[in-house]
Amino acid sequence: MTHIVIIGAGECGARTAFALREKGFGGEITLIGAEPLLPYERPPLSKDGLAEASLPKFIAGAERYEDARITVLTGVTAKSIDRAFKAVTLSDGRSLDYDRLLLATGSRPRAFPGVPENAGRIRMLRTHADALAIRAALTPGTRLAVIGGGFIGLELAATARKLGAEVALLEGLPRVLSRGVPAEIAAFVAERHRREGVEIICGAQIAAIVEASDGARLLLADGIGIEADLIVVGIGAVPNTELAEVAGLAIENGIAVDARLCTSDPDIYAAGDCCSFPLPHHGGRRVRLEAWRNAQDQGALAAVNLMGAGETMASVPWFWSDQYEYTLQIAGLADGAQATVRRDMGEGAIILFHLDGEGRLIAASGIGPGNAVARDIRLAEMLIAAGAKPDPLALASPEIRLKKLLAA
Repeated sequence: MTHIVIIGAGECGARTAFALREKGFGGEITLIGAEPLLPYERPPLSKDGLAEASLPKFIAGAERYEDARITVLTGVTAKSIDRAFKAVTLSDGRSLDYDRLLLATGSRPRAFPGVPENAGRIRMLRTHADALAIRAALTPGTRLAVIGGGFIGLELAATARKLGAEVALLEGLPRVLSRGVPAEIAAFVAERHRREGVEIICGAQIAAIVEASDGARLLLADGIGIEADLIVVGIGAVPNTELAEVAGLAIENGIAVDARLCTSDPDIYAAGDCCSFPLPHHGGRRVRLEAWRNAQDQGALAAVNLMGAGETMASVPWFWSDQYEYTLQIAGLADGAQATVRRDMGEGAIILFHLDGEGRLIAASGIGPGNAVARDIRLAEMLIAAGAKPDPLALASPEIRLKKLLAA
């Protein structure tokens, strides 16, 4: 094997490239990125990176790619894949032959129906350029309307309040963080935002968005109008599967891969936000995860399997979000839980343990100031991976250390 091509220069693609060298791959590596910048971390874009309007947090500097003999092509996209001749055609007219190919094409923000993407006073947040445009508009007194009460929308709301903006957040469902976050923790987060002055409107049905030269207006189905200087849409993400679809690869809520991250073509793999895969700790159900940790884990797995290792997914899903002084962390997937056990950690920190019908721990959700829940969520992650069935009374007691349950 002489040439591995990676399409997508985000977290997953960059981590794969470096992992290939760390695992001893001596052939050629080409990393293709649509943005003009070197690969960077996306989580800070809705947090400190937005507040500070600084350069992005690069995964590595140019010299490190050079030292690792990784060719990075920026500002260029892959236009097509010729599976028969194992070649990728680029937007600048070049063609790259490959021996193995990784699709790490990520995802893009879901557009609001009928509203142009990133036009004038209506924005979405995905890239560093998006963050700079939003930050330029967030001055003290700016009226910001955020559509979407998921992680991105809430993080953006918190950052905007720190910058002195007035914030209204609209969520179409009955509560914020309805995807993967227990109602008790979601209520905690919503109350913290309200104390900070964020107006949260759940069950909001938007009838129209009207943009003018001096602002924009949201009209709700119940007749309520919301005036804003800037509207940011954060209603989820869509996997970038178009390249794979045209190439004839199997698609199922993303590019469908097996437990080794291999697509329906044995020489093409996919990883990160763009792919769906069977989750071993949840009965092999097929999921697609938009998460920083997943991008890192799958980047490492993709690297060894591109080299022929044949290893399978073993990691537990893990998510985190910063909300003012609180950090929310979740290990595993709580949907399908038959019982929930609460552990009060003190100082405003709690962890909810989610058990299936057989008493097996399948997820843990925690929130607290700073890193108050980090260690125990990590131990819970290990219990989930081990298929443990811990005593619910022990889970509820803060006096009983999770490390002891893991040892048992």
